[in-house]
Amino acid sequence: MSGEKTSILILYTGGTIGMMQDPQTGSLVPFDFDNLYDHLPVLRNLDYQLDFYAFDNLIDSSNMTPDFWVTLAKKIESCYEKYDGFVVLHGSDTMAYTASALSFMLENLNKPVVFTGSQLPMGMVRSDGRENIIAAIEIAAAKDEDTAKVPEVTIFFENQLLRGNRTTKHNAEHFNAFVSGNYPSLADVGVRIKYNKEYITKPNFKKLKLHTKLDNNVAILKLFPGITKDLVHHTLNTPNLRGVIIETYGSGNAPTASWFIDELKNAIDRGLIIYNVTQCKSGSVEMGRYETSLDLNRIGVISGHDITTESAIAKLMYLLGEDYPIEKIKELLQIPIRGEITL
Repeated sequence: MSGEKTSILILYTGGTIGMMQDPQTGSLVPFDFDNLYDHLPVLRNLDYQLDFYAFDNLIDSSNMTPDFWVTLAKKIESCYEKYDGFVVLHGSDTMAYTASALSFMLENLNKPVVFTGSQLPMGMVRSDGRENIIAAIEIAAAKDEDTAKVPEVTIFFENQLLRGNRTTKHNAEHFNAFVSGNYPSLADVGVRIKYNKEYITKPNFKKLKLHTKLDNNVAILKLFPGITKDLVHHTLNTPNLRGVIIETYGSGNAPTASWFIDELKNAIDRGLIIYNVTQCKSGSVEMGRYETSLDLNRIGVISGHDITTESAIAKLMYLLGEDYPIEKIKELLQIPIRGEITL
């Protein structure tokens, strides 16, 4: 760490928050984070050491890939001992996926990694980006007796700090873009920042361990009334596919038609992992609660409990990449390993 000041590294990946309106053309152009203090002079009042890093290939978050997750995680690891915390500026569309992925990739994380962004570009008069950046920096720097207050991967948006692997983007227009339907907020920001300590991961003070092997041979099969056998068959028979997130109804319910159950069973019998996640924004999969989920349980579909789809995808990629035996993967999918599930 540099000097006695709390040091924060701000990483810019791309996205709305890093755009400003060109006064001559009116078009949106990238924000110059080297001059952030000129745009946000209030940051000087925080008395932190703030360093900035923009990735060479800034991307719209719609173009996010697992390769970029690896690049981001490696950058955090390489700077881990130099800084007290990290703020990641990221487009909101896939922020929940990236935050989920980083939570699995950064094992034994004992420092804050706070994702934030905005619905309006920084250069616009009513941009939410300014308040989001300021609060994210304060949270990343917050300590209790020289120990980080929030040593985990989080998302800060519109006055709420949420666990990264519990979030879903649910609103494309309002400033409160994210929801955490199955886990309380870690902090609420008003006149003061109120930390909800009972819900925050406790530091374990172990050495950070980076995981970069991700296997993206996964798919999402979302159920809907009228789904066809051909669609299900072709999805489950995608070449090289190793795992499928099946988005079911309610508490994990699915059609009981014999063709549907047979397609799933055949896939499971040849080694495909099928992970049951509810389509609902809150609530949990409870296979066997209703008759419409009994067959899924019987044939070996794995319950995702209250995990989000975003976190399920990231967790499956991570576990497949670790190359565990299939039974070990099935076991780990059903228990919390980074606070992503409540049992």
